[in-house]
Amino acid sequence: MAVRECDVLIVGGGPSGVTLGLFLAAAGVSTIIAEKEQAIYPLPRGAHIDHEIVRILQNVGVAEDVMATSRTGGRYEFLTADRQILLSFDWTAPGASGWPYSNMIHQPSLEAALRSRLAGCPDAVLQAEWTFVSMETASQGVSAHFATPAGPETVRARFIVGADGARSPVREAAGIAIDDLGFDEPWLVVDTIVHDPARLPDRNLQVCDPARPTTCVMMGNGRHRWEFMIRPGERSEDVLDDAFIADLLRPWDVEGAVTLERKAVYRFHARLAKQWRLGPVLLAGDAAHQMPPFAGQGMCSGMRDAANLWWKLVEVIQSGADDRLLDAYQAEREPNVRGIVDMAILMGRTVCVTDPEAAAARDSAMLADRAAGRSPDAQAGYPPISAGRILGGSAGAGGYFPQPWSNDQPALRLDDVTGPGPMLFSRSGTVPAGNSGLRVMELADPSITFAKSALEDWLVRHDADAVLVRPDHYVFGSGDPARLIAAWQP
Repeated sequence: MAVRECDVLIVGGGPSGVTLGLFLAAAGVSTIIAEKEQAIYPLPRGAHIDHEIVRILQNVGVAEDVMATSRTGGRYEFLTADRQILLSFDWTAPGASGWPYSNMIHQPSLEAALRSRLAGCPDAVLQAEWTFVSMETASQGVSAHFATPAGPETVRARFIVGADGARSPVREAAGIAIDDLGFDEPWLVVDTIVHDPARLPDRNLQVCDPARPTTCVMMGNGRHRWEFMIRPGERSEDVLDDAFIADLLRPWDVEGAVTLERKAVYRFHARLAKQWRLGPVLLAGDAAHQMPPFAGQGMCSGMRDAANLWWKLVEVIQSGADDRLLDAYQAEREPNVRGIVDMAILMGRTVCVTDPEAAAARDSAMLADRAAGRSPDAQAGYPPISAGRILGGSAGAGGYFPQPWSNDQPALRLDDVTGPGPMLFSRSGTVPAGNSGLRVMELADPSITFAKSALEDWLVRHDADAVLVRPDHYVFGSGDPARLIAAWQP
């Protein structure tokens, strides 16, 4: 039996796993990604990423490639059966990262861009057709066993990350339980290739029709998706029939404008793993959390996991930090994910009302709120980091730090200048960073002239001389620069 060794073994070669692998490889951490499938799944699944995720893609070098096959999300509206607006979210403005707030994607194109980038990384390798079988853990790491086309393989690693989906064999092997948050609805998903975009809605829609709650969303790379709630008594084999689907699409008047690409029945769940870390075992993406799709944050949450986790692993593996630092991963990420899940469940329960009287009462109340200006129309906000590796009590700690752009063509972006890792921005004179591993940048630095005004505005608003920004672009803390540097020490 062959035995290989690496610092981090990632099980699962989807967006979360490969993004984590790219971050680790760029930092010089030896990484193996084991993926059970031979190739990227060729049909669309995830449909949406937000501006933070595009910034993550920028940081791993694939944002332009992904955005080339994507389209901005525009507006997101919840409608009554007769198409009155119950809720309307404006997704047209840029987010704090400078990228469009909402982006509709083609997942196979996104995954292809990530894997193409990974192929050029000497410190990471993706092993296709490797099926996880079992593992043994110890204080010094893990030995994981795989079935492969070439025979059994064993990988010894300091850490293993299960980014292997909702059923997660790694989670099961670790004996980690999962909490069911009480949302379980069957839906029919219909993906189409678009031939005449002028005949399709120019925004994302949730049609709150008690006869058949329906989702209609744009996608990237010339696709469009409908999702139809399956009613009691309807069987999967019946709703997957092409004639049944044609009847569902008939009211949308898209015959000839689209052709069917994929049809599938899904159960929309809300679940959270009880532990995201157990010794050398960590979970990310759907292995750690599953949510209904109504907030469009499933893939986003997994990629945020990767951005949060990679630099903690680097500090432990390369800088000798105590591995208790990894306990901050769940403390930081779970409240954010719970907030998103709660929002998605709230949206789902708004949509999934099938009793006509209850739907009429919902419509009356929400339309009245909208007429009175009480409708919660806004860009959705989720909890910032409130515990973990932040300087509690300092202004802005745990919040998301913006990325100013220049007005040049092509635009210059702050992260492209500063590069990866923690960064201290200071309004005062030269500040020695010592042996902290921090880079210090004064606002007077000519390389960030384009960002000076925005950075200065942030510091003024938070009454601070400096801000220390973590590698995942969340604020560690603000205040006196020397104090921040001292507090950052592991």
